[in-house]
Amino acid sequence: MDLKLDHYTEGDTEIVVVEGEIDVYTAPRLRELLIDLVNKGNFHLVVNMEKVEFLDSTGLGVLVGGLKRVRAHDGTLDLVCTQERILKIFRITGLTKVFGIHETVQEAIDKRSSK
Repeated sequence: MDLKLDHYTEGDTEIVVVEGEIDVYTAPRLRELLIDLVNKGNFHLVVNMEKVEFLDSTGLGVLVGGLKRVRAHDGTLDLVCTQERILKIFRITGLTKVFGIHETVQEAIDKRSSK
């Protein structure tokens, strides 16, 4: 399975849609997209991982790197994920305390807007 990436803007938030597997082979493409978005001034990101089928430590590293990058600009990086097998990875690694993890893109946007 390959990795499909797409993104669109909703208000002041850039939504990144990820589909497939985020692993050692595909994670660099996600890293490049996140860096490019931040370099273009997008500091509020939501990564929609609803169609992600696999996530390894390289993929986690890319997400953490993206979070550090937006936080350097007082930004946010939230995740949309309801799949138990992917959520389990975030729980085991303790990253549920680092990332905002939401059930829908709209919930992620509303949560940040209410802060």
